[in-house]
Amino acid sequence: MQFKTVFYLIAMTISTATPAAETRLPSCPNSPNCVSSQATADGHFIAPFKIIGTVEAAWAALKKSLASQNRTVITRETEGALHAEATSLLFRFVDDIDVILDKAAGLIHIRSASRTGYGDFGVNRKRVEMLRAQLQQAHVIE
Repeated sequence: MQFKTVFYLIAMTISTATPAAETRLPSCPNSPNCVSSQATADGHFIAPFKIIGTVEAAWAALKKSLASQNRTVITRETEGALHAEATSLLFRFVDDIDVILDKAAGLIHIRSASRTGYGDFGVNRKRVEMLRAQLQQAHVIE
């Protein structure tokens, strides 16, 4: 049993890694439980965050907003990219949140996706829009 657990943890760590020089978010699966600012104009697309202040202020505000969400933990961070995991209260499902900072374009690209299942009742889209509202209130994005 311990071998299976260790193998699973290693496999999940390798499969969800975001390199420092990453400029593309992972693509969304065919299921409707994912949104991404780099998706084509299908049901998965969500607008990226347009930075209006300094890049540093926007990045710090994003990390603060993510950390303030219940059951959400930033698991990896590099310069210009981060990965967070949000765990649902009842069934303990994990959603992955990947973020890439595009300094040249003044954008923050974001992807939020469920690891399991098919539908998500709009949870991932609501999460990203809540982050957008928090960053707009902090006056760091449009």
